Amino acid sequence: MINKQKLPSLRGRGAYFFHLIIVTNEKPKAMVISISDTREAAEDASGDLLVGLLSEFGADVVGKLLITDELSEIAETLKKCTDGSGIDLVVTTGGTGFSPRDNTPEATRAVIEREAPGLAEAMRRETAGKTPLAILSRGVCGIRGNSLIINLPGSPKAVAECFEVLRTVLRHALRVLAGDRVH
Repeated sequence: MINKQKLPSLRGRGAYFFHLIIVTNEKPKAMVISISDTREAAEDASGDLLVGLLSEFGADVVGKLLITDELSEIAETLKKCTDGSGIDLVVTTGGTGFSPRDNTPEATRAVIEREAPGLAEAMRRETAGKTPLAILSRGVCGIRGNSLIINLPGSPKAVAECFEVLRTVLRHALRVLAGDRVH
């Protein structure tokens, strides 16, 4: 769609400038990664909940993976999900606590190109009033290429609460990453 407007400073001279507005009905493509040494696929309540929340949000969930807490496996999986895959959003659940095997934040930091600290800060701030232990989450958020990576805690309650915090800004963040310059 092209929006034609007269330039205010050049009125009467017939000068126009154009805004190119990109309109797309394409759903953002999302990947869910559950990270746990102990969880089985049949018992992945957090991952299943996240798939439902993302679908309800309007994302096209292209897959759900269950991987171990091994730092190198997490980092490689994040790279595979973002590099040239067409996936706009990768959301992890699990591995963000204080356990020695909780490596999700370190693996995420190793692969992101730019951190998005406001997202993680907002999740901790907003959920701490409901669950005081929320401030123990070490999850990070960041950008690799045109993909947004978000770390969520591993419990279904935390997944629901944190996703609700992000819901209000997530669509805008994904549009900007996709190249939409209209703010």
